Amino acid sequence: MQSSLREKGSAVARVMQIIEAVSKAERPLSPADLAIFLHIPKPSIHRLVNQLEEDGFLQTTLRGLIIPGVRMHSVAWGVLHSERFSVARRAILEQLTEQIGETCGIAIPKGTEMVYYDRVQSDWPLQLNLQVGSHTPTWCTASGKLYLSSLPKQRRQKIISHLPLRQYARNTIVDAQALEAELAAIKMRKISTDNEEFVDGMVGCGVPILDSDNKLCACLFSHAPVLRKSLDQLIGYSDILRAAAAELGSLIDGPDSATR
Repeated sequence: MQSSLREKGSAVARVMQIIEAVSKAERPLSPADLAIFLHIPKPSIHRLVNQLEEDGFLQTTLRGLIIPGVRMHSVAWGVLHSERFSVARRAILEQLTEQIGETCGIAIPKGTEMVYYDRVQSDWPLQLNLQVGSHTPTWCTASGKLYLSSLPKQRRQKIISHLPLRQYARNTIVDAQALEAELAAIKMRKISTDNEEFVDGMVGCGVPILDSDNKLCACLFSHAPVLRKSLDQLIGYSDILRAAAAELGSLIDGPDSATR
């Protein structure tokens, strides 16, 4: 009986190790990668990955690489939306919106798009009204370009080569080389901008929300009509945006992250 419980516990621990490794990986992993990283025998890896794929937590690409499945995304979304985080998160966003005087929000990457995860809208009658859950392109939004800039260069360039680079507004970057140069500059300055690239007449900026491993897990943004604020004015709030992003990062990692 005790041996059976130990085996069950070991299997559960291995499942969680696989889920954690896949969720944090900067590139899709192969079963062999997982076996090496986690020191789990290949037969066990294949068995557990197959089961997780059947259950919808993982999925396998055409190249046989492992990526998060629909249920893993649902779990992550549910955790972020839990009451434990939502009250403090909203308080941070509300204070930031009050300080800047413009809409502020959080966007998270999903594939080649960004998803509006949360936002606090300003009281001005003239504003862009994108609801929570809206999907926006990566190549012409401040949050999207920030996310792309955080990726390893080879992976980033591969993604860029497959993006449609559609012209959304007057300043949308539609040339792959120009976009790569912009992303390299964003990576250096750690703040991203949208200079009327997604919507004519709207500017925005974004800063990364980092986890305890110093990896981008979400983007904090603010946007405004150019009739009210110029791009330079928005960038002038970069210090308070970064301070708010640090607070949000500590919420995502939990109350003990600051002492790690």
